[in-house]
Amino acid sequence: MATYLTKEGYDKKMAELAELEAQRPAIKNAIAEARDKGDLSENAEYDAAKEAQGMLEMKIAKIKELIASSRIIDDSKITTDEVGLLNKVTIKNVKNGMQMTYTIVTENEANLAEKKIASSTPIAKALMGHKVGETVKVEAPVGVLDFEIIKIEL
Repeated sequence: MATYLTKEGYDKKMAELAELEAQRPAIKNAIAEARDKGDLSENAEYDAAKEAQGMLEMKIAKIKELIASSRIIDDSKITTDEVGLLNKVTIKNVKNGMQMTYTIVTENEANLAEKKIASSTPIAKALMGHKVGETVKVEAPVGVLDFEIIKIEL
């Protein structure tokens, strides 16, 4: 199954992979130092270093798998006619007039601190395929909310 990433998301994953791979020598040295201290059956430093190595290798494998199965989204085909993936959307809560702006991204790139929401979230699902001026209903834990689409950007 392909994983879709933006070029920016792909570059971030590649940088994360390089950063993790750069940690390998330090962990290898920690294991060697702990091994040099003698009896491995009662060596907590050795156990901790081996566990850290296992966790690091697991993270590396996971990112490599993600990269291998990823497809980069062609952002030249993105339009602002209606809400879709990679659009920056400004919406207004009809009830209280509060405006919010979110960029709709793939699962792997969602980051609420950067106002990037996954396309699988209730808000994104409700907005997808709609145009400026339309009002959509979003099922939320507090009930149904109405949002008006104010602006769609790239």
